[in-house]
Amino acid sequence: MKKIELEIVALSHSITQNNSYAIVLGEISGQRKMPIVIGAFEAQAIAVALERMKPNRPLTHDLFFSFMTKFNIDLLEVIVYKIEEGIFFSKLICIQNNAEIIEIDSRTSDALALAVRANCRIYTYESIMESASLYLNNEDRPAKRSIQAKSASEEPYKNKEDGTDLKSMSYEELYVLLQQVLEQEDYVRAISIRDEINNRSKKD
Repeated sequence: MKKIELEIVALSHSITQNNSYAIVLGEISGQRKMPIVIGAFEAQAIAVALERMKPNRPLTHDLFFSFMTKFNIDLLEVIVYKIEEGIFFSKLICIQNNAEIIEIDSRTSDALALAVRANCRIYTYESIMESASLYLNNEDRPAKRSIQAKSASEEPYKNKEDGTDLKSMSYEELYVLLQQVLEQEDYVRAISIRDEINNRSKKD
């Protein structure tokens, strides 16, 4: 199965939802972006590494990476290999002392925090990119898509500030709202809109 190489293009804090963050992965050879909701602790761990900050005491991911380094374990790559009910699954592809390659299951947020520290490549597969990506303009999106992901929350999304109920909006209104949200870089909210569009496409 062909792998798609990704890079971290943004770490977004939700404008409308407190303590909600999204790490945004973009395909290196294309325009699609794949946002993943993460917790505040994981967002901090990734931000610290991206900004090359040196905390007074090592964070958990710093400690784990130091452990790997001391025992000659190299992180070769991270693969986001599955999405199930809105949850992403990843693997750490490691090698110790140039011996056999070992695959370790990991939460995607933890895998990305380690990937930044190890400066290793990040990959996913086309099927995952297709179901979880955001299209930045109407010309880029297909008329109909095969969707596997569901919203992380079963409750209908409602913007607490403007009372917007996504389920009551038309396709056209959803796409317009999605573009507005992307311009604000509120990727957490964009995920909810994307999932509403995807769920409708799945039923069509």
